[in-house]
Amino acid sequence: METTPYVVVHDHTSEYPDPICLKKGDLITVGEKHEGPEGWDHWYFCESPGQKAGWVPAQIIENVKEKKTRALEKYTARELTVRRGDLILGSKTLNGWIWCKRTDDPESGWVPLSCVREYHDK
Repeated sequence: METTPYVVVHDHTSEYPDPICLKKGDLITVGEKHEGPEGWDHWYFCESPGQKAGWVPAQIIENVKEKKTRALEKYTARELTVRRGDLILGSKTLNGWIWCKRTDDPESGWVPLSCVREYHDK
């Protein structure tokens, strides 16, 4: 998967130490839609048997019937805690967030796009 380098311009701390993790085809129950000034549209607070609830992007939700849905792909709501000045590699953008990997260790997770800027080596 192609990656783009980013520099962190605002700290972000994960608020979900035990994120929802889905496999393709897992059944989930869709709850509230995120509403707020951040511009994080199309995120839903979902539940899946045996897990804590978490935010899931609409793009991976397949409607089965009423509030019961299925995951269209593998997904985790894991967030990456980052500090200003960190260099990270971003690979997938969804609804105001980007999936990132640290450049100095294997840790990865979602980071708000508002916390990063594309990095251009001078």
